Amino acid sequence: MKKLSPIAFVPRRETVQTASLAPVALYLGAYLLVCFFSSDPMVLIAATAGAAIAGYGCGAKRAVNFSLKLGGFLALTMIIVNALVTSRGATVLARLGDWPLLGRVDVTAEAIAAGGVIGLRAMGTMVVIGVWSACVDPDRILQAVHGVARRSALTATLISRLVPLAATDYARIGEAASLRGPGASPVGRGAMAHRLLAGSLDRAVDVAATLELRGYGSSGASARFRPVPSRFDRRFWLAGAGLMAAALAELLAGSGRFETYPEIAYGIGLEGPLVAVAFLVGGFVTWRRGGR
Repeated sequence: MKKLSPIAFVPRRETVQTASLAPVALYLGAYLLVCFFSSDPMVLIAATAGAAIAGYGCGAKRAVNFSLKLGGFLALTMIIVNALVTSRGATVLARLGDWPLLGRVDVTAEAIAAGGVIGLRAMGTMVVIGVWSACVDPDRILQAVHGVARRSALTATLISRLVPLAATDYARIGEAASLRGPGASPVGRGAMAHRLLAGSLDRAVDVAATLELRGYGSSGASARFRPVPSRFDRRFWLAGAGLMAAALAELLAGSGRFETYPEIAYGIGLEGPLVAVAFLVGGFVTWRRGGR
């Protein structure tokens, strides 16, 4: 049995999976907006935790754990890179001398703090995208925008389907290469990429032929899809509207709350904790009473 990618969509009878696309997009879009644009570390941590709680509540544990690991690696990388390439800031923690290409390297607390904010943004964004990919059916996305941009919707749906398959193929090819025995020559990244690209092209040809046989290239009348409401739509509409308003308020009023240069300055008022609590508690919207 082929092991699916952690962020691949798996049909489940959970809240996010059974709710309509529009309220779910509004709900997760609020988390994506604040994780991508906010500069307040407290709000970013709360939004990331809330998105993770939302993913755990709708059965996307593997996607959340994978996104947290990948986001944590990206955050650590951004902190290290920003600390090495940016010498701005008044609080010098270490003087590492002159480096090739980088020049004089002075590690400052302000540069580390700025890299940490960028890393928190990356981690939160990864978690939200992971929950969306694992819980929202790509076919429903195709149905939602079928009458507006049919070809673009089909392309986006195929990408959301085939990218997890490519990740699965890479893991499968790597596992097969490791089972060849100690006497076999090691497989380099170039050979792995070549085999993965060849397999992806073969799959693309098969998909194109299948779509042609099913009439996707013909110019006939397009089918009309009637959305079926869910009993979870109302909770996502209400929660999404409230969180989106909180996200917009955070972006408008909290832009200067946390400053890194020339010195670290953090003004904690009443708005920041309220927005953080809202996004943290909002993650429990996906949970059902009495468990799954």
